[in-house]
Amino acid sequence: MSTRRLIAVVVLVPALASLALWAFAWPAARTAPRDLPLGVAGPTAATAQVAKQLASHEGAFEIHRYADETAARDAIEDRTVYGAVVVTPQGPELLTASAASPVAAQLLQQAVAQQAAAQGTGIRAVDVVPAPETDPRGAALNASVLPLALAGIAAGAAVTLLGLRGVRAVSALVGAAALIGVTAAALAHSWLEVLTGNWWTEAGVFALSTLAVSAAVAGLAALIGTAGVGISAGVVMLLGNPFSGAPSAPQLLPEPAGAIGQWLPPGAGTTLLRSVSFFDGAAATGPALTLIWWAALGLGAVLLGSALKSRTKAVEPHRELAPVG
Repeated sequence: MSTRRLIAVVVLVPALASLALWAFAWPAARTAPRDLPLGVAGPTAATAQVAKQLASHEGAFEIHRYADETAARDAIEDRTVYGAVVVTPQGPELLTASAASPVAAQLLQQAVAQQAAAQGTGIRAVDVVPAPETDPRGAALNASVLPLALAGIAAGAAVTLLGLRGVRAVSALVGAAALIGVTAAALAHSWLEVLTGNWWTEAGVFALSTLAVSAAVAGLAALIGTAGVGISAGVVMLLGNPFSGAPSAPQLLPEPAGAIGQWLPPGAGTTLLRSVSFFDGAAATGPALTLIWWAALGLGAVLLGSALKSRTKAVEPHRELAPVG
């Protein structure tokens, strides 16, 4: 038995390390535009050449056409596109939104500037929705993903290991998530000043993101046992965090990492936090529903697991001791 355990440790630990290295290094090493939504604004005749040049970057951009600069700005503020090239009588103008993704804004500036330089013209860049001056690279937002995931895993594991069930377990998960949300908003908004939206809305997003993880951990554990803690934690840490798109954007990750990340709590939580903090809640419905589904299914599993265990105990036959002699 000891030999088998030794072999298991020798094999499993390097396998897990390799998996973690792949999960975190692969998206970072392959960051590039992939159908990144980009607008082109102006008269059709004037923008045709610009659209053709952008289309030469095969698979890089998803082109959206707009009548004028106002429409392009609205699309950026609605989070329909990450930027837009506006053709004006004074020359081309690039609109970006570093609050949506500083990396995407930088890549757009590089791509459009190279095309303008090839034609011997310059281009003026305008940041329509800039990132906060206290966090121009979005480093604080990126750094918040891991602590929230760990907090959710810890809360779910604590509820499981302490033996809380049913309504008590649900109350503990909701209460812990609410306290984490308030604390996170106090740190990120009030102290660091890296978020600029409504304070209570941001606290709610932090809380919901944490609850989505903690409920999933506790819910799976309630159904299959303590192994559910490890499985849920592994999915969140090895897929949710590196595939979240927090350092860049979902459309800059290799497929299917970007799509998978938005269906997991860390990715949905990051997207929702950007929407409520910098874009007045634009495009918040999708990620909010994703988090709600994770939280609802997890809490439902907690209640279901408790009910099944209570029922099993109730139907277990009582063995009577036979009289001696």
